[in-house]
Amino acid sequence: MTNALVLDVDGTLVDSNYHHALAWYRAFRRFDVTVPVWRIHRAVGMGGDRLVAAVAGQHVEDAHGDELRQAWEDEFDPMLDEVRPLEGAHRLVTAAVEAGFAVVLASSGKRRHVEHYVKLLEVDGVEATSSDDVDTTKPAPDLIEVALDRVAPDARAVVVGDSVWDCEAARRAGRPVVAVRTGGFGEAELRESGASTVYDELDLVRADLHDLPLA
Repeated sequence: MTNALVLDVDGTLVDSNYHHALAWYRAFRRFDVTVPVWRIHRAVGMGGDRLVAAVAGQHVEDAHGDELRQAWEDEFDPMLDEVRPLEGAHRLVTAAVEAGFAVVLASSGKRRHVEHYVKLLEVDGVEATSSDDVDTTKPAPDLIEVALDRVAPDARAVVVGDSVWDCEAARRAGRPVVAVRTGGFGEAELRESGASTVYDELDLVRADLHDLPLA
């Protein structure tokens, strides 16, 4: 049976969570809405379809949702070249491919952003999904399910993410999850959200590659 590694991207493979938080903050300010950056950071990992209401309330979503998402893109795009791969990202993906894993990236980001990140990571042999592939993003399980459908629907799989939303999506998809602290979430909350193991860095995930929980 095929083994699959489902990898989140933002905050897991690339160091972008704080760029996203700042871009969202600036987008909200365009509409005279002030949301503390720390609160926005806590929601990074959700897709934009959910984040606006989660941090600013349903009334802001109803009034400005689509405009805010466009404003976020406008604010984030100039920062895209500042985003760099996290230490060990290339090594983890390459090792998993060489070990025979079906590797797929499951991101709540925009497709063009994910495509940019794949180039940054300099990896071959991986599939990738984005918010453009589903109607509902994390913490819904849809992205993980679509990702696995792309590479190996019947695979024994494990999810690797950095946020509580990745953990929740994995739980809803019925898949085990391990987490890394690279996105700024704490070990206790990641474990409480379902992560069986929390790593400080990606090279430690790579070292445990053949011992990760698969289901």
